[in-house]
Amino acid sequence: MPKVVIFQYRLFHYRIELFNLMRALAAERGIEVVIVAGQAFGKEILKRDEGTLGWECRVKSLYFPIDEKKDLCWQPWPKQHRDADLLVFMQENRLLANYWWILRRRLGRGPAVAYWGHGKDFHTRAPGGLREAWKRRAIRWVDWWFAYTSITVDLVREAGFPAQRITLLNNAIDVRRIGAEWANAPADEVARARQRYGVIDGAPVGVLCGSLYSDKKLELLVEAADRIRQQCPDFLLIVIGDGPMGDFVRSAAASRPWMTYDGVRFGREKAIAFGLSTVMLNPGLVGLHILDAFAMGLPMITTTTAQHSPEIAYLVPDVNGLALEETPSAYAAGVVSLLRDPERLAKMRDAARAQGLKYTVEAMAKNFVDGIARALEFAGGARR
Repeated sequence: MPKVVIFQYRLFHYRIELFNLMRALAAERGIEVVIVAGQAFGKEILKRDEGTLGWECRVKSLYFPIDEKKDLCWQPWPKQHRDADLLVFMQENRLLANYWWILRRRLGRGPAVAYWGHGKDFHTRAPGGLREAWKRRAIRWVDWWFAYTSITVDLVREAGFPAQRITLLNNAIDVRRIGAEWANAPADEVARARQRYGVIDGAPVGVLCGSLYSDKKLELLVEAADRIRQQCPDFLLIVIGDGPMGDFVRSAAASRPWMTYDGVRFGREKAIAFGLSTVMLNPGLVGLHILDAFAMGLPMITTTTAQHSPEIAYLVPDVNGLALEETPSAYAAGVVSLLRDPERLAKMRDAARAQGLKYTVEAMAKNFVDGIARALEFAGGARR
């Protein structure tokens, strides 16, 4: 049975469903999937974003701090899985073992190797720097590519990697739960949330949910929300999450009765907040949370110049959301125009729901396993 080892320097909780689905789908095709997981280090420990599968292979990774924000990581390859036919690892410069596995492959002493990644650092402050030049050069060093979204596919092809050896994953998370939580939310809990947020029937509600840091452009959000409120007197804003700019949001909400800072919310509480909302207001970085918004029929409203993650590929401007100019006046004007046009808003909400059905963790798992099978076939042909 062919064996594929997927390395995770830490096992993120939002990948649990994906890996369980992949393991089952691969087994049906006679392929063994092994997850080798390390552990969080430094400030990553505080994020508490790790999970467990119950069947992963745990290793102790070595970390080498460079400064407060950067480090290098060496992740071991367990002896019991050195009979692997394919190694899949994240495309990150800091992961030192990647280069050893790639070198072994080049020397004909190791299995096929594949990157799983973005194609570039979408959030770097130095896109023309040495680190990005190195990452772009390394794109061509592997046998196969598992690309997050269509944006990554284009980046990898432009770097000279063969298109026939790229698998488009359409990165996703399990968003079924948020819809189920809202559908099954007890009426009394919904009523209490309505009262806490001040929601009345027909009132337009914007929600932002995620980590609160500078790339989310929270100052722009608050200033634009002030302008929206002036033009739509019943407008409300809900902010869910926490992070370095949590105090800023808390202070802004304290002086605005129509704005609620609700801290971190999960499960049913998060679902209720989304269910009471009309649009997702996210002028800054957009990532995987776009799928939570779409699952609840919330158009994503962002800006064209933010440092978005690859999942921005799922946004179709003027169809399931808006990409506006990065000024408070332009952002507010775009939101107000949408809120004042019920027919357009309804169509956009329907389109968001439809898009949410397309990008599912089940579809991603199938894409991944299909790509693994093709990569194994290619590796076998290359050896012959």
